[in-house]
Amino acid sequence: MPIVNRVADLQGDIAAWRRHLHARPELMYEVHETAAFVADKLREFGCDEVVTGLGRTGVVGVIHGKRDGGGSVIGLRADMDALPIDEATGAAYASKTPGVMHACGHDGHTAMLLGAARYLAETRNFAGTAVVIFQPAEEGGAGAAAMIRDGLMERFGIAQVYGMHNGPGLPLGTFATREGPIMAATDHIDFRIEGVGGHAARPHLCVDPVLAGAQLITALQGIVARNVDPLDSTVISMCEFHAGNARNVIPQTVELKGTVRTLKASVRDLLEKRIREVAAGVAQSSGTTIDLTYERSYPVVVNHAAETQIAARTAREIAGESAVITDMPPLMGAEDFAYMLEARPGAFIFIGNGDSAGLHHPAYDFNDEAIVYGTSYWIRLVETTLAA
Repeated sequence: MPIVNRVADLQGDIAAWRRHLHARPELMYEVHETAAFVADKLREFGCDEVVTGLGRTGVVGVIHGKRDGGGSVIGLRADMDALPIDEATGAAYASKTPGVMHACGHDGHTAMLLGAARYLAETRNFAGTAVVIFQPAEEGGAGAAAMIRDGLMERFGIAQVYGMHNGPGLPLGTFATREGPIMAATDHIDFRIEGVGGHAARPHLCVDPVLAGAQLITALQGIVARNVDPLDSTVISMCEFHAGNARNVIPQTVELKGTVRTLKASVRDLLEKRIREVAAGVAQSSGTTIDLTYERSYPVVVNHAAETQIAARTAREIAGESAVITDMPPLMGAEDFAYMLEARPGAFIFIGNGDSAGLHHPAYDFNDEAIVYGTSYWIRLVETTLAA
């Protein structure tokens, strides 16, 4: 079965919703206007129940099928928040909020799920219940975990849950997924290095935290190269180095900030242990004091086997056998949909965004031509999973 004909008819409306949201991006949990727009649409579509304020600003719509499903409930999730980036698309519908833009396609994710909700509420050609989940704060705020803490799964009786994300570089009209780990766990590492500052011409009277910081960065890469099995994907990236404000002054302190990415719990534990040991070693050898703050953030996104097969089969119905990749390499990016997959079985899938700028880039834009594929996927996922 190709794209749903009714979705092709609705594409203009869905694209208009997407562009409306694109022009009005909001950050983290402060997605008040976006959430209100979503809730109004769900009520307009005739959802049986619309709940707001779950996970602070999340929205949930409940749609019952025409037939009794014996309590079968499927959850479909889209994220609503934007990023603190100045937009450079030049689009007529570009962000009206300086310093904030939809640089990850969450506007498209929200619009596609709204399109599916409209169709499902109109037709109800399934047995059981579809729960459409619109989540805040995916970009670093763990909005998925907040919604779960507020009882998302139990309150609506969700038995399985699915997520979707656009993929720049993945051809339009294609899908990609895999069983098992598909996206990485992410941890935050912050170092504060204390030395003895002084005149740059008299380094022997100082304890240089800049040199210690440089040594630390190099030593951390040795963990990846020499402590981790080469077949296990791992990333340690130090992305901020703050030190001094004059060319002839050795500063007193240095601050470093970075990220750690892993795909296995055992490797995650190993890296935390070794990072602490390496920091202690560099501190001893350099004569500095190094304080480390190690914060575990999103867990690994792990697709469940049976649900991944369901997702892949549904994608093939929409896009065709050759347009669905089921063995994509795991990505070292992170996603808080991981929390939902820890709470319930389900699967995460990528949909092609074509040859666009990359995610989190100022020139990125969601491809409206992907709408028919993504919305059709959501619809058929419900209709086939909740078939009588």
